[in-house]
Amino acid sequence: MPIEVRKPGLATTVQDAGRSGYYDVGIPPSGALDQFSFRVANRLVGNDAGAGVLECVYLGPDLVFTEDAVIAVAGADMQPKVNGDPRPLWESFEVEAGDVLTFGFCKNGARAYIAVGGGFDVPVVLGSRATYALGGLGGVGGRPLAAGDVLQVGPGHGSAGRSLPEDLRPTLSKEVEVRVVMGLYDHVLTSGGRADFLATTWTLTPVADRVGFRYKGAELATVDREPPFGAGQDPSNIVDAPYPIGSIQVPGGVEPIILHRDAVSGGGYLMIATVISGDLDVVAQSAPNTRTRFVAVGLDEALAARRDYRNRGHRVAELLS
Repeated sequence: MPIEVRKPGLATTVQDAGRSGYYDVGIPPSGALDQFSFRVANRLVGNDAGAGVLECVYLGPDLVFTEDAVIAVAGADMQPKVNGDPRPLWESFEVEAGDVLTFGFCKNGARAYIAVGGGFDVPVVLGSRATYALGGLGGVGGRPLAAGDVLQVGPGHGSAGRSLPEDLRPTLSKEVEVRVVMGLYDHVLTSGGRADFLATTWTLTPVADRVGFRYKGAELATVDREPPFGAGQDPSNIVDAPYPIGSIQVPGGVEPIILHRDAVSGGGYLMIATVISGDLDVVAQSAPNTRTRFVAVGLDEALAARRDYRNRGHRVAELLS
C-alpha cells in the first residue's frame, strides 16, 4: 500500500528502535529520539514495538493514502487531521483510500510519531530501518522525506479505537528537569563551575537536532591545568574518549550540548555529565526556549529510574496487546 508524500514537513524521517552494535566503528544507533512515544504509536496500531514509523519534528507532513489503513500519532501535541477534520493523539483511527493526513502547528513538545498498521517498509540497513542522515543510511535513501516520495507499507492492517490511558501519557512542558549522573570529567570544572551547572536554569537554543541539543545560560569555570599532550588548548579539550549517548559537553565552558542518538561516538571534548536513559525522551521533546534544570543523581537512583521506565513500557505492552 503506497503512501504519497505531498509535503514532507520539517526533517521527517523513517525511524525504528535503532541499530545497535556499530557504535564502536562510528555508526550511531539512530532510531526514534523519543523511544516511549515511538513504541506507543506502534502498539496502538498493532505493530511490533520496533516497526518503522515517521518521526516528525515541529511540523508534520501531508500524506495521501492510496488504500484504507489504520494509523496512530503519539508524542508532541501536533494535531493530526484527516481531510481537515481533527483526529485524536494517542489513539488509533482509520483512514480511507484518497484521504489526506495533515497536521496543525506544534503546541507542546517537539517530535510526533506516525505509525501505520504494517509499518513503513523501507530497506533494512545494518539491522535497522532507522534513518541516519549524516551517514546516508537507512530510511528513504538515507535522508529526510521529500515531496513526491512514495512510502511502502508492510503487511498488516491494524485495529482502530485503541487508546493510551491518560495516566501513561507523558507531560509535555516548556520547563523541565533532566536527571544526570555527573562525570566522567566534571573534575575539570571548579567547585563553582559544578555548582553553576546544577543551579542554572538553562534555555534550549534553536541548535537542537538528532545529533545534539545546545543550551545557554551560564559560563562554567574550569580549573587551571596543563592541557594533555595532543588535546589542544581549549579548557574543555581532553585526549579523545568515547561519548555515551546523553553525555554533556561544554566546549569552551559555555553552552552545554547533550549528545543524542545521531551523535558521533567519540572525540576530544570533556563530558561533565550524562543524562540518564529514562530522561532522554524528555530531552527529545524539548523545543527551542525550553527552560531546563539539570538534577544530579547517583547510580542507584539512575538504575531505579531505568526500571521504572521499562516497567511503564511493559504496562503499555500489556494494555495494548
